[in-house]
Amino acid sequence: MLNVPEIDGVSLGGFSEPISLGKLMATRCGGLPSEAGIYLVIRTAGSYPLFLPKSPGGWFKGKDPSDPLDLVQAHWIEGAHVVYIGEKGLKGRIDQLLGFGGGKIIGHRGGRLLWHLTDSSELLLRWRLYPQSLNSKPLTAAGDHLQI
Repeated sequence: MLNVPEIDGVSLGGFSEPISLGKLMATRCGGLPSEAGIYLVIRTAGSYPLFLPKSPGGWFKGKDPSDPLDLVQAHWIEGAHVVYIGEKGLKGRIDQLLGFGGGKIIGHRGGRLLWHLTDSSELLLRWRLYPQSLNSKPLTAAGDHLQI
């Protein structure tokens, strides 16, 4: 039997090698496929994170991307490494996520707490394409599992 690594209970079989968000920002998501899939944002540091009081995220429709620091801290799960899970067309969606975090006026508020992390550029991203049969079926929080 093949020993497939996992992180926080998510099997990494079929996922890409990790790439830092900083590198993805610098390359404008170069090398990412545009097809539908799932992606994980991972924080490998074992220490409790430091948080920025103000998010560098974009002000979409005049809305401050920052959340109160006590709310950001309350959402942190001690010991978690997978800090965000996203899906859809990979390159487009990840480009939106990174653009928002880089201060662009983009309506991608999912993952907005990532940008409060002082080490957000060191976060890692791993992606996996959906099998052809799932390309048009989004995951639901209650019913689907990540072992696809």
